[in-house]
Amino acid sequence: MSSRRNFITSGIIGAAGISLLPAINVFAGEHYAPAKSKFRFSIASDGHYAQPGTDGDKFYSDLIGWLKKDHQDNHLDMIIINGDLVHNRPDLLPKVKETYLDKLPVPYYTIPGNHDFADAAVWKGVFGYEDNYVVDKGDIAFVFANTADTKGGYTCPNPAFMKKALEQCKDKKIVFVILHIAPYQWFPEEKGTFTNCPEIIDMLHSYPNVKAAFHGHDHNLDGIRYTGKLPHLFDSHFGGSWGTEYKGYRIVEVDAANKITTYQVNASQSPLINKNQLAG
Repeated sequence: MSSRRNFITSGIIGAAGISLLPAINVFAGEHYAPAKSKFRFSIASDGHYAQPGTDGDKFYSDLIGWLKKDHQDNHLDMIIINGDLVHNRPDLLPKVKETYLDKLPVPYYTIPGNHDFADAAVWKGVFGYEDNYVVDKGDIAFVFANTADTKGGYTCPNPAFMKKALEQCKDKKIVFVILHIAPYQWFPEEKGTFTNCPEIIDMLHSYPNVKAAFHGHDHNLDGIRYTGKLPHLFDSHFGGSWGTEYKGYRIVEVDAANKITTYQVNASQSPLINKNQLAG
């Protein structure tokens, strides 16, 4: 497992107004009981359906089961699948949608990753919306932007779209930005993993109501990093052949006072995280 796992953080992020809880082992007795939320959503990424040598049907079946149970136990208002739904097979996007994602218990939203080989036309043909769009949920808004081209190349989010979207949402209490590939390279050795998009980073920092950006792509990352005071949150992976030893997803909860709490769920239970047996 990558040493970058040490970026898992617990405690209170005062500057961002976000509580970041440790990873939760669902279905194994280590269960987080959330306070009443006015809005609660899940974000998962990197299913990599049809990657050779992997069982994509199991990956998706597991995810649907995990999220149905989470919704049954605690209620979800929406679900986000943040890129790499398939592995270099855009022709299989309709199958993933119809066989699996349409069985999710609440509204769901998707964005392309670099392995989806998709543009606005492909995405609209499958999901009914383009690859750059805004979702309005009252005083919370979500800005989704594509970060890849149809050949698997990495791109910065479209600056014109981002500016228009953030202006459209400037009166919202909370804005969350959904980008499969992070637009910032934290370490020199990550060249080729993330992109450097200073115009986008400056833009995100210029809107105080942008409270967090969410990324997939690097399956080894399941914690938090920062650009300035802006948190960038990762969610591991639910498919594919590499990454964290477990598979899972992230939960985000917003309470009536607009306090944001988030935690990563170790849904596959392989391995258990922080398992201890205490003397009776």
